[in-house]
This record gives sequence, structure tokens and C-alpha cells, in this order.
Amino acid sequence: MEHLLMLLLLLWSSELQAEGNDTSTEPVRLVGGASRCEGTLEGKHQGEWRPVDYYDMNVKVADVFCRGLDCGSAVSFRHRDESSERSVWWLHPVCLQSVSAPSECFYSDNSSSALHLTCSVSIRLVDGSRHCSGRLEVRSHQSNQWSSVCEEDFDQQGAEVVCRELGCGPPSVLQGALYGEVEAPMLTKGFQCGGHESALLDCRSSGSERNTCSPAKAVGLTCSEPVRLVGGASRCEGTLEMKHQGEWRPVDYYDINVKVADVFCRGLDCGSAVSFRHRDESSERSVWWIDPFCLQSVSAPSECFYSDNSSSALHLTCSDLLLQPIISVSSSMYGVSEAQQQGAQVLRGSAFTICCSIQPQYPGGSFQLTFLFFNSTHNYTKPAVNHSAHFLFPAAEPAHQGSYRCVYHLYVFSHNFSSESRLLSVSVEDPTPLIIKAVLLPLMLLWVNVALYFYCKTTRGRKLGRREDFELHHHHLGVEEAEEEGAQGAE
Repeated sequence: MEHLLMLLLLLWSSELQAEGNDTSTEPVRLVGGASRCEGTLEGKHQGEWRPVDYYDMNVKVADVFCRGLDCGSAVSFRHRDESSERSVWWLHPVCLQSVSAPSECFYSDNSSSALHLTCSVSIRLVDGSRHCSGRLEVRSHQSNQWSSVCEEDFDQQGAEVVCRELGCGPPSVLQGALYGEVEAPMLTKGFQCGGHESALLDCRSSGSERNTCSPAKAVGLTCSEPVRLVGGASRCEGTLEMKHQGEWRPVDYYDINVKVADVFCRGLDCGSAVSFRHRDESSERSVWWIDPFCLQSVSAPSECFYSDNSSSALHLTCSDLLLQPIISVSSSMYGVSEAQQQGAQVLRGSAFTICCSIQPQYPGGSFQLTFLFFNSTHNYTKPAVNHSAHFLFPAAEPAHQGSYRCVYHLYVFSHNFSSESRLLSVSVEDPTPLIIKAVLLPLMLLWVNVALYFYCKTTRGRKLGRREDFELHHHHLGVEEAEEEGAQGAE
């Protein structure tokens, strides 16, 4: 049903674009907002303009309305409460299976709310598989034309601004021609963003203009889904929450299945879904509901959220629940840990210990130490005590040389989980060269000291002999002079 709505709205939007800017023929409009791309959605039916209400509104449907109005991508939508009931046009989804225009599916009714829609004015992502992905198109203040952006004139900071402006998560992929090649028009100026701007057109523009840009260089952007799991001991387990229209809320969906749960787990980089359940709350609160009909025609469940109240929330557990274990080795000879190194050396015959540990998440569990050497594999298992286990090897031998890995096993939430550490290479060295060094070095130092001692002693002896000869010679000269003076006095 929902995919028929998509098709018909797309046909309607193409008709609007062909009609140009003559708003008198448009079957819908946005009124009461700060721009023509924001406000209460109104439809013209039977010659009368009325507000439009549609409880199953989602991002994909809102995107079609925005593009039919020649605006950018849908940023937010909400049901705005009125002070009293008034006549509105309801959009009947069943009718859309047999008509050619959405305006034919309006029917009159009363409602105390109306649909308020906000579209981006200057940016949109087109030809993507979901709302937060596609080729980037920009409409500047000076031009009323949508243009693609050259890859060389756009960077990660600009991607962060675009994703935030569209209400999506941080950018995950930025690549030229990611969503197909595009012909002209292409923007001739680039964007120099700091990453903090609220809108892309708030970024500084490069001074130089580009004359040409290859069709394969048009910017393609994928923003991550703004989802998270909270309240668990791991980022891959907890209550599912979604940031939609700038607000984080729990997610509820009665028809949840493994396929949908897998999409959320993969989007969180948490592997595949292991289990899911509805967790009861003490009272009702605002949640994001998932429209099951919408899921049949979109690739991202986040496009199918709508606001409602519920007394339960979806609790999800993914396969990559556990953190990565830490592997380290220490040797009795060295007495230092090699935890931060890719490899370690131990001396043959010395004792060494391999330690497996993990940051505290859940109590219990066990560690398996796997030893890999060519085509052989050996496993050692110990229970986790204080989130760690120590494997002692009393005497290192060449057979202990190889690669080691820690695997942490845990049974929790009625399922078995495991997580692997990095590989640690251990080499066993022959201690003989070290022993020789340990013996020769002191002997060499001793020999040098003895040689210096005798050298200094010999040098000192020579200096003393010369000094004595000098003093004796001086003494003889003094005696002779005294005798001569005595002989002259006697005369």
C-alpha cells in the first residue's frame, strides 16, 4: 500500500515541476512558516484549500511532498495541535491504489491537528536508497537551479554540515559518483566549512571558480542512521532509541522480526541480531513507532517512524555484544609486559605468562587461549577471574614459538557470545648469546680497568723519577756553588 503512495506522489511531483512556478495550479502548499518550504501542509480539493492530516506520515512520504514543492529533502514533520476541531483533508491510503493523483484521495473530515512540514531550502540528496544518502544537490541564493557539487570542492567538514542540516547522523561515506554520474549543471565554487555551521550555505565559498568537473566527480554522500542502544552494559545491547526530528525517543514496533532487527544491528556496526523483546514501562510515554507498510518499500527503517505513545519499548541484543579482549605476555627473565607490542621475545628455558583480560561488562565467562603454529592449533581454557585469566608456561621451548589469541566466551541473555583479541606473535630466543655477552662484558670491563690502572701507575712512576733526578741535579749544583763561594772567601 505504501509503495503505491510513493509512486503516485512521485508522479504528482513530476507534474508540479513541469508546471513551473505557477502556484495557482499546485494541489498542495506550505503556509505559516518562515519560508515557502516550511509550514502547515494544505491541499486544494474541490476548489477549497484546507489543512492536510495523515497519521501514518513518515520521512519517505514527506520527502516526496518536499520535492513536489521544489524544496530540498524533508527535515522534520509533526502533527500540530489546534485549539479546536476544524475541517481538514484526510489522505486515504486505500484510495491511492486506483487513482493517478494524490489529490483525488482527499476526503473531508474534522480534526484538531494538522501536519506541519519542514523541508530544506538549499540542499537535498537524490537517487539514494534512503533519506540520508544520495548525490548532493545545492541551490544557491543567486540561482533557482539545483546543481551537483564537484568532489574536489567538498570535504569531510562539509559532509558533517549537510548530514546535520538534514537531521541525519554523522557522515559515513563520501565519494564521487557514488550514486551515479551526472551531467551539468555543476556548481563552479567550492565550500570551505569548519564543520560547526548549521547550514551548508553558511560555509565560506572558495574564491576561485572551477571551469570543468567530470561527471564521475559529483559528490555522493551517505550519512549514518541516528540510532543507538541505551541502558545496557554494551553499546550493542539495550533499549533501541532513534533521533528523529531532533528528538531522541524509544522505538516500538509490535511486528519486529529478525530481518528488521538485523538492519538496526548492522547500522550500529554490532553484527547481526541475536534477540529482541518488548520491555514494559511503568507508564506511557512518547515513542517513535515503525509503520509496517512503509517497511515494504524502503531500505532503512528510520524512514518509517511516526510519533505516538506507548507503555513499552524495543530491547535489542546484537551479536557483537562483547568488547575485544586484551592479550599480553610477561617473562620472568625480562620482568616486563609486552602488552602493547605486536610481538614478544622470550628466552629459551625461562618462564613466561600470557594474560587474557577484558574490560568489565558482565560477570563470569571463560578465556580460551589459542596457539597457532603452521597447521597445528592448541587450545587452553581457564575461567575468568576478575575479568582475566593467566596461562603460565614454566620453561619456554622452540615449540612455544608461534601466534597466540585470546577468545572470551560468555553465556548471557540465554545466548552464547564470544569475542577475539588480536594475534600476538611470540618468538623463543637462544639464551647462549646473551650468556656470552653477560660473561664477556664484565671481563672486558675488568681488563680495561686493570690496563688503565697499570698505565696510570707506570706513567706516575716515570713522572716521579724525573722529578727526583731534577731535584738531585739541582742539589749538586747548589753544593758546588757553595764550595766555590767558600774558596773565594778564604782567599
